[in-house]
Amino acid sequence: MKLKITFILTLFFIGFSNAQTKVGTVDSELVISKMPQMKGVLQRVENYGKKLDSSFQIKATEYKTKVDSFKAEEKLMTDDDKKTRIQELRTLEQEMGKFRQNGSAMMQVQREQSLRPLYKKLSEVIAEVAKTNGYTHILTTTGNEFGYIDERFDITKLVLDKLGIKE
Repeated sequence: MKLKITFILTLFFIGFSNAQTKVGTVDSELVISKMPQMKGVLQRVENYGKKLDSSFQIKATEYKTKVDSFKAEEKLMTDDDKKTRIQELRTLEQEMGKFRQNGSAMMQVQREQSLRPLYKKLSEVIAEVAKTNGYTHILTTTGNEFGYIDERFDITKLVLDKLGIKE
């Protein structure tokens, strides 16, 4: 009976030791920043930002023109005309504020859309490198707090090599 229990426990421990996981890390932001396609992404986002800035400058110029016009004609206006013009100026100010807020959000969306293919490719390469090297889990180091990382399990260089990126 003792022999059977010992045998079962031995099989259990052998199975447990074979089922252990191999965890690696990768600095995904470093890899993304070194990908050659990143230059194109940055250029597209910059061009989009310039287009938004141009649109905002048109609104700002329109606003300044209306303010200057209001100041020049203010003494000649009736109270009703003043109220109407002041309301127009407030509406323009609100539109400019919304445009500024929306512009920031639109820039973020543009950046995320432009980076999506790079992250997809990175994900595929990480999966391929992990499978090739027998990793069961890969953690990204960017944005995570680790108390200790054994650099032997960092696959960032393997991913860079697989992408053909030289440091």
